[in-house]
Amino acid sequence: MKKLILSAITLSTLFAYSCGGEDSKKEGESTELSGTIVIDGSSTVFPITKLVIEDFTAEHNKVKISAAAGGTGSGFKKLIRKEIGICGASRPIKESEAHECDSLGIKYQALEVGKDGLSIVVNPQNTWLTSITVAELKMIWEPAAEGKIKKWNQIRKEWPNEPINLHGAGHESGTFEYFTEVINGKKNACRTDYNASENDNQLVQGVSGDKYALGFFGYGYYETNKAKLKIVAVDNGKGAITPNEKTIMDGTYAPLSRPLFIYVTAEEAKKPESAAFVQFYLDNAPTLVKEAHYAALTADQYKAEAVKWDAFVKGLK
Repeated sequence: MKKLILSAITLSTLFAYSCGGEDSKKEGESTELSGTIVIDGSSTVFPITKLVIEDFTAEHNKVKISAAAGGTGSGFKKLIRKEIGICGASRPIKESEAHECDSLGIKYQALEVGKDGLSIVVNPQNTWLTSITVAELKMIWEPAAEGKIKKWNQIRKEWPNEPINLHGAGHESGTFEYFTEVINGKKNACRTDYNASENDNQLVQGVSGDKYALGFFGYGYYETNKAKLKIVAVDNGKGAITPNEKTIMDGTYAPLSRPLFIYVTAEEAKKPESAAFVQFYLDNAPTLVKEAHYAALTADQYKAEAVKWDAFVKGLK
């Protein structure tokens, strides 16, 4: 099994996967797929997409695929501007974004590819925090906390009289929108005096290098870097739950479990190489989503997504 080393990835960089030579042949499948595919969007979905690209181009090495992870919001903007045809997303498309697509005649298909448990993390030297309530997270992250909630003992008096150094997703991130909605009660409602980045590796570095840090990002980034991070259980009033494949899939890790998507435009789906890539994505997601350290859907759920994709492609002919 390939091993992701996310810390080596600079998410603001465009990654291209291509090589020369003849495609390996599969029975009943053309070996002449070629062309270019451009993908952007969620940094959370990116590790899954990266694995799919590696395996797909190993079989179809005349197809050139570039993938970046500028954030879900940025990805949807590029999709609307027709700069990309495939967007990774850690949240559903907004009504305003869908309206823009409609006004421009951009048709698309959303496909769920896996599930994430947005993870609360601290430095391994943090000995006082093993679980935190949703109310306490709101106390830390809500807009009213800005300039006021600065130290750990303001949350619980037995915690240290030391600064809370916060690290979290930037405003273009679907992670930011999801977190603020389920924790603070309103999308994008958040204090601004924290270290923000769409680059999850930068957030990992910030938390792993500071005893008094606290941050949040996708579960896959925790799993890949867990030797230098400590995960925190979250209590929504029903007991503290730690995210793992089981608690993410069954929804008991609430309210921070969420679906992960790719969005594909009709124009992109008309390209043989892109249609084949998306089908390959769905066919191999059960294995590769787990390899990226997220929770895979059930076989029936993936079958339903494949049926949805097949109908979408056939409807374009």
